[in-house]
This record gives sequence, C-alpha cells and structure tokens, in this order.
Amino acid sequence: MLPPRAYTFMGLNIVRILSIIALLLVFSSNIVTLVNDIKAVNQFVAEGKGATTSHEGAKNGTATIVSVEDMDYILGSTVPNQPAGAFWAVLNRLFIVFQAAILILSELGFPSKFFDKFFPVLGRQFGLGPLGLFQMLVGAAILSHHVDMFTLVSAFFLFSIGCLNVFLGLIFRESAKSKRSITSWKDHAKSALPTHVGPVDVSSVLKSPPPFVSQLTGNSFGSKASFGSDEKSSFASKGFGRQAEKFAEAQGYLLQKPLETLPKYAAK
Repeated sequence: MLPPRAYTFMGLNIVRILSIIALLLVFSSNIVTLVNDIKAVNQFVAEGKGATTSHEGAKNGTATIVSVEDMDYILGSTVPNQPAGAFWAVLNRLFIVFQAAILILSELGFPSKFFDKFFPVLGRQFGLGPLGLFQMLVGAAILSHHVDMFTLVSAFFLFSIGCLNVFLGLIFRESAKSKRSITSWKDHAKSALPTHVGPVDVSSVLKSPPPFVSQLTGNSFGSKASFGSDEKSSFASKGFGRQAEKFAEAQGYLLQKPLETLPKYAAK
C-alpha cells in the first residue's frame, strides 16, 4: 500500500506527460498549418486577384462563379483575404509555435532558473494555474479558425489539459510543482526521521540499557550491566540525574562516557 503522497506524485506526473504530448501535437500541427498557408498564399499570388472559382449553392445545387477577391479567406488556408492578412496569419502561427515550445520547457522544468527569474509564473514558485491558462489561450486561438482535423484535435486536447491544470492549480495551489517534482522526494526524506513527543518511560528504557553502561568488576568493566527486578525499580525511581549516577556507583555500576572526537574536516 503506497502512501497518499505517492499517488499524488504519480497523478500529477501523468497529467504532466499528457500536457507535454498535447503541446508537442500543437507544435507539430501548427508547423504543418503554417506550411499549407504559405503554399496557399503563393498560389493565390501566382493566380492573381482576378481569378474566379466555382461555388455550389446550398439551396438549389447550382454552381455559381465567385471571384477570389471577394472571398473572406484565401482558398485552402486560414489566411484572411485582407491587407497584410498573410503577414498576421504567419506571425500568429509563429507565436503559437513559440509559446508551445516555452510551455514544453516549463513542463520539463528546464532551465528552472530562467523561468524563476524572467518568467516566474511558469517557475517553481507558482502552481499549475498559470500554465493551464496559457494552454487554454493557445487552444482557443487555434480553435477559432477553420483548420484541418489534425490541428483541430490537437488544439481541443490542449484546451482540455489546460482546464485540468487550472483545476489542479486551484486544489494544490503553489505546492503542485513541488509535489510532482522528482527531487522533492529528497526534501521530504530529510524530515522523515521519527521524533518522540511526550514523557519518557524510564522503566521501558532500563529493560534494555544502552551499550555504554557497564558493571564494575575488579579492575575491568567491559561486560554489559544486568539488572534485576528490584534494581530496575530502584533505578526507575532515581531517574537520569546525579542521584541515579551516585546510586549506580554505589551498586557497582559505572557509566562510561563516549570518547571525544573531532569531525573529519576539523584541523588536527
């Protein structure tokens, strides 16, 4: 049975993997869309603005001739047929590709110092909420245009993951990225040592005396002390103060103090 922290770690990392996959799909699909838009614009310029195309009517099924100049979008692309439309369409795709690359690096956590200093909302001090908002904005920007099926599915997937990241950000807040970080397990292990809270039961300690307690027999005292039931109760009543030490010496026991040693890095 794993601890709850392990399930939280695995769940958040599964969402991270799905987020990276969605961003990679959006990155590649927008490059494909950008290439198709450039080809369509080049074909539009080569044919000239006076070209015409046939359009089949929706009501009676008759074909009508429509001038390319009167169309809202360049045929076969997401580029609007307006002044500087090709420039803004290409710039929009480049922005989306750049944002997807930045968000992928943010999910990978590299370089973390760059995000902490220059883009802190995607750094380690913030949760998953800002990341999810950026993903939703990118997905909505793509879904607002008529795109091919591959780009459509990728954008919808990214928008869904963005909603999930916003939800997780509201739950875990700024601790979300630390909970899913692999290096955070080392930080949790530092505070995993058991600590005792409350009074010490002296009788339970005397049942198994420490190894540095020995009995004085003649000129040597190397054997471990053995306590009887009466001696245990007597020691328990004295506690661990100076009176207990005097009582132990009177009974023939001696407390050995550990040898004083210096750390390895100290100068000799």
